[in-house]
Amino acid sequence: METKKNTTLREGFLVKRGHLVHNWKPRWFVLVPDRLLYFKYDGGKRDSCQRGKILLKDCEITSPFLDYENRPLVIKLRTKNGVDHFLEACSREERDDWAGDISAAMEKLRGPEGVKGTNLQTTTTTGPQLHDINLIKVLESMYDVHSGIKMGNHLDHGSSYSNCFSGSAVVDWLVFSQLALTRVEALTLASALQEESFLWPVGLKSVEALRTAGLTEHFMDDSTALYSFSDSLKKRGSVKAETSMSAVELSGKVIKRGYLLKQGHRRKNWKVRLFVLRSEPAYLHYYDPTKDDISPVGGFSLRACLVSSLGDNGVPSGVKGNIQGNLFKIITQEDTHYFIQAPTQQQKMDWIEAIRQQTSSSGSKLF
Repeated sequence: METKKNTTLREGFLVKRGHLVHNWKPRWFVLVPDRLLYFKYDGGKRDSCQRGKILLKDCEITSPFLDYENRPLVIKLRTKNGVDHFLEACSREERDDWAGDISAAMEKLRGPEGVKGTNLQTTTTTGPQLHDINLIKVLESMYDVHSGIKMGNHLDHGSSYSNCFSGSAVVDWLVFSQLALTRVEALTLASALQEESFLWPVGLKSVEALRTAGLTEHFMDDSTALYSFSDSLKKRGSVKAETSMSAVELSGKVIKRGYLLKQGHRRKNWKVRLFVLRSEPAYLHYYDPTKDDISPVGGFSLRACLVSSLGDNGVPSGVKGNIQGNLFKIITQEDTHYFIQAPTQQQKMDWIEAIRQQTSSSGSKLF
């Protein structure tokens, strides 16, 4: 039976490395039969606006990818345009499950022969050979504050858009910078940049063109079609210093790992954290997945903790901002309240049960 193109095969948190600024950011990934979509969490709730995509046809996958010393759980995807994407899972099991599902989807896109699509392609159009072009280098040049494309404010159907540029300006810049010989070549190159989600349509005309084109990326050499750089290219702000942890509390056996959302104590904002549950001694630590440092940014003993599930009807007392749901709360022996969101109801129950087992073994209370 044929699988629908919008069927969700797998979804969950992965940490993605940026292309220009090589920082790592948690994103919510959704695997469908022909592509991998990713979204940002806005506070404690998933943003409905798609942040990017990775087309799987003729893609290559490497798992495990072990070039990052402090990140042993990375999957590498290389698209047909030669762009590399690095995605980090929370555990070896999650990494292998993601890699297996992505590989299975890629295999179905290769056809019945099971041979790589790149080996079967025949070129019927003229223009630049994109496999010989480093799209990251093109993007870096375009993004350069001095010699890159000029961004400005533009009007489209009565709405004002800032920090954007027209499709014809992109084509002009690619030809002027000698990255393409003709406007046809530049249009092909611009379409590849859009296909990789480096360029994003804004305004009615370019968004409508992409929508009506369906699965085919449709970049417009048009002075009234507006585009911008992807939000994922924006630089991050400053990062707070970490809290030091003793070697004893980090010496326990790892029972469970996973990405969860945690509400901050001061600013009450929600951030994705990698949680690690340990036993003997029973501790729950959380890590900032955007950092390469392997030290936790926080954690607490589970001795005398109180653990409870919170309902999704309304916003519980102490919880701020937009929330997705699947909330639970941990109160430590020092009466510190931790509000945590799991990606799904089942994961919430799994985490509560796993924590309950550790608090029970350390003589803690439950409610």
